[in-house]
Amino acid sequence: MAADTQISAPITDATRERLEKYVRQTGVKKGHLVEQALLHHLQALEELPAELIIHPRIVVSRRTGEALLKQAEAAEPTAALRDLMRHGD
Repeated sequence: MAADTQISAPITDATRERLEKYVRQTGVKKGHLVEQALLHHLQALEELPAELIIHPRIVVSRRTGEALLKQAEAAEPTAALRDLMRHGD
């Protein structure tokens, strides 16, 4: 069996907390979880068109963020959204 390679990467405190919480709740080893997540992500990158990959963080300028917030605050909910919130189906 080939030797494993250890990697090191900086992550945010929030990501570390989520990782540790998941490990505590499930008993899955951190190394296994990271290996599986990395394999899953790499497979998606190889098999899916780039425009279908949704990144967990999207960075926009302050100006764009403020414009998006203004649009969201001014938007009226659709009938479908109101129905969903009322019935939860």
